[in-house]
Amino acid sequence: MTLDRPNLSTAVQDRLRELIIEGDLLAGERLNEVGLAARLGVSRTPIREALSQLIAEGFVESIPRRGFFVADLSCDEVRQLYPMRQLLDPEALRLSGIPSTAALDHLASLNEQFGRATRVADVIALDDRWHLALIADCPNRILVDLIRHFMRRTRRYELAYLGKDENVSVATTEHDLIMDRLHHGDLAGACEGLRQNMQTATEPLLAWLAARASGP
Repeated sequence: MTLDRPNLSTAVQDRLRELIIEGDLLAGERLNEVGLAARLGVSRTPIREALSQLIAEGFVESIPRRGFFVADLSCDEVRQLYPMRQLLDPEALRLSGIPSTAALDHLASLNEQFGRATRVADVIALDDRWHLALIADCPNRILVDLIRHFMRRTRRYELAYLGKDENVSVATTEHDLIMDRLHHGDLAGACEGLRQNMQTATEPLLAWLAARASGP
């Protein structure tokens, strides 16, 4: 695949992130700069720049004298990441205030699509779109950018959680509850529902990671 976009480093970074999220590059796998450059049709320079950025996002780790590796999934990271979303998202919703009727209709439409989606990539994309639409009116754009950053950091875990139909059903119901509270002007209740929505995935993910670590 050859990338041809104005900002090549960003394009390479986006593509490598996608390959990790989608499982084409596996946790613990060594990332060969020459091989990746050939695969993406670019030189090694944007590959190296992209890998450095992905270290900051938690997708890649650099081991001295050994090279770059796809960062492993861990219980510790789940325990650190998800509580941050429980703080950030409700605060962004509080600052956004009660959405307009049109905005609530848009949220309902996104949630309906989310509940019907069958491809895991579509499920995750629609979940992200719903959460960002929920806080679209937040005046603190730095806070929104932080939430976007944490969305990227949690995406590999969301693949495991939202890859199961029963978890998508739970999330859809929680979204409905948040919207219902907003319809009734209960902003505080909606913020609490959003905090709970962020918390729901933690225990199933920790159980999945524990089972994964113990092997077949």
